[in-house]
Amino acid sequence: MSDVYAARRGLLRDRCAAAGNAAALITRPANVRYLSGASPLGAVLLVGPTEDAMFCAGAPTGEADEGRLDEHLRVTVLAGRGGDPAVAAADAASAVRADSLAVEEHHLTVARHRALRSVAPKLRLADLGNAVEQQRLVKDEGEIACLRIAAEIADQALGELLESILVGRTERHLALELERRLVDHGADGPAFPTSVGTGPHSGRSRHRPSDRRVEEGDFLSVCLGANYRGYRCEIGRTFVIGTTPADWQIELYDCVFTAQRAGREALLPGAAYREVDHAARSVLDSAGHAEALAPWTGHGVGLEIDEDPQLAPTAMGKLDACVPVTVEPGVHLPGRGGVRIDDTLVVRPEADGGPELLTITTKELLAL
Repeated sequence: MSDVYAARRGLLRDRCAAAGNAAALITRPANVRYLSGASPLGAVLLVGPTEDAMFCAGAPTGEADEGRLDEHLRVTVLAGRGGDPAVAAADAASAVRADSLAVEEHHLTVARHRALRSVAPKLRLADLGNAVEQQRLVKDEGEIACLRIAAEIADQALGELLESILVGRTERHLALELERRLVDHGADGPAFPTSVGTGPHSGRSRHRPSDRRVEEGDFLSVCLGANYRGYRCEIGRTFVIGTTPADWQIELYDCVFTAQRAGREALLPGAAYREVDHAARSVLDSAGHAEALAPWTGHGVGLEIDEDPQLAPTAMGKLDACVPVTVEPGVHLPGRGGVRIDDTLVVRPEADGGPELLTITTKELLAL
């Protein structure tokens, strides 16, 4: 993996040089991990003209949630407490007579930016922008393999929950059990706070579990994801509890299912982000649910659960192959509940079979 991280840093170095910057300071944790293999708490990465180095307030631990650091990367641990690794990195860049330093202005606070200027007044600070995020957009097969395992873990955890008794249990209890099962099956932890919604709470986007208990006849919507070696997937399903679904539940479910399938089928290289959103949104809009829809249909996943691209009505850009995204349309009817169906997929060309579905738990409307 050291060669992979070195190659990633090499691409960034070339981009900085082309823009007239001698070095780059990476402070956003996901970007630090992408370029170095690990993101110790508070660590920053200096990508220099000839050598790269990580600056940390404390020694890397090697814990799973931190990642495994590129063994060829030089690490400087600050002496004493209270030091800022970013300031130390800027000082090091100045010491090797770099005349300019590209920084992630979207991540730096104003106070930290001022501190960099004060320690290296002769160093010109330029905005790196979203250069690393754009580099992260297309995943290599090693990254996709981690996402595939994360999806398998999430499928296992959800499948086991569906085999247990659900009536009478609280949303909060079910969410905690799902997160425990994720870890039991090898996840480093949940990819994001698990959402469980029952009855009138079902179908809400990112609903925070409450103490409401599952009742017969409820819709039960679940959204969870696993974090495996830093890579995060997402799956969402909706079920009916205890009885044959009511007519309105079947109708609403079929509508959301049709919309989700349309969104999945639109995931091809070259498709505009807004076209994917439109494919799913138009189905729900035509059924009269326009006001109940979320502002997006899906988003990218990787080292963060919500990263580019955004599949939304005004999003600009087109899909590339090997970009993992979610397709997650849903409808929530106030006072009644609703449906969410959410999958993680990887964009693939039609010659390779089209979009690769990573989350495979059934999307049939089950009565549990």
